[in-house]
This record gives sequence, C-alpha cells and structure tokens, in this order.
Amino acid sequence: MLKDKRFLLIAAILFAGSALANWAAYRDELRPERRPLTELSERLGSWQQRGSEIRFDEGVERVLRVSDYTMREYTSPEGRIANLYVGYYDTQRTGSTYHSPQNCLPGAGWVLSEPDRVTVTTTGGREFEANKYVIENGQYREVMLYWYQGRSRTEASEYRDKLNTVIDSIFRRRTDGAMVRVMTSAGRDDASATAAAVDLAGALADSLPEYIPE
Repeated sequence: MLKDKRFLLIAAILFAGSALANWAAYRDELRPERRPLTELSERLGSWQQRGSEIRFDEGVERVLRVSDYTMREYTSPEGRIANLYVGYYDTQRTGSTYHSPQNCLPGAGWVLSEPDRVTVTTTGGREFEANKYVIENGQYREVMLYWYQGRSRTEASEYRDKLNTVIDSIFRRRTDGAMVRVMTSAGRDDASATAAAVDLAGALADSLPEYIPE
C-alpha cells in the first residue's frame, strides 16, 4: 500500500512537471531590449581594445547559431594581449544554445588541462566563479576563463545554468543568456596569465548587463 502511494506521488509530480513545462513552452517568450555587443566599450578597466572586431566565417556562424556576438582583442598597460568572446542567445527554446569550450576546442585541435575554478571580483565589488583551463595547440599555450551570464546570474557550472534556464523559462518566460570567454597567452607563467585574465574578466562582467539583460 505504501509503495503504491509513493508511486502515485512520483507519477503526480512527473505529470505536473511535464504539464508545467508544456504550458511554459507555448507561452510567448520575453526578449528584453538590449544593446548590440559590437557596441561594447573599447576600454574595459585598464584594458584597451586592439584592432577591429573579429568575425567568424558564415559556416562557423551557422554552427554556433548565436543571436549576437563580439570577439576582439584587448591590451593591458603592460602590453599583454587577451582575446575576448561573448556569444549571446536571445532564446534557447529552439535548440540554439551555448557551445561549451570543453566540447568545441578539442575539435579545433586544442588540448585542455588543469581544470579549476577562480574567483573573479568585478569593478563594482561583486564576486563570481569562472572556469579556468590551460589550453595548448602546437606552440600555443594559453590560460582560458569562461562562464555563463544572463538573467541576473553569473554561473561557472553549465549544468546549474541549464537548470536555471528551465526554471526561468517557466517563471520569467526567458531563456536568453551568454557564454563569456577570456583567453591570454601563458607561456610558462600560468600565474601572471591567470591574474591578467581575471582582471579583464572583472572589468568586463559589470559592463555586460546593457548587452546581456539582467
């Protein structure tokens, strides 16, 4: 008898969850107004943009299915160069979603190692965690940070971000968000490369809500 009651309770929860998800799927999705990422400031903290926007070819853009993106280089006062990429999706209901560097970079010949989390402090004093990897491809060796941002959240965990996306699709009618990545050459000095990437990430994160709505 007790087993029957538990089964019925589980079945009821699953049915209610499925019904709620289906109901949410047919509601109109909110897509907040925002500025295009190409208008992101040329100066982020002490970092200055170097050169022009970098654009993917059409084939890569079709694979990414990104709604908007920016990719560019910034230079620190010490002359360090960092590559910044922000890929924004205005909806993730249609199958378009973030391409995790853990999946994409190996396909391009990069080897990822030394996975870690680092704490980033923004210029406004907010703290969040970002993923950190050392990545290598031939003679190139870099430190990479990345995280997921949008809908008032900043997450390192891809799984937690996906869970929050499901919750927000139901209660906020939104699934928009972005993957943010910072890369800089490490050579054999991972510590200074990591510190530089964290510094740029902190200057960037507080600038993003105009482009990635809260």
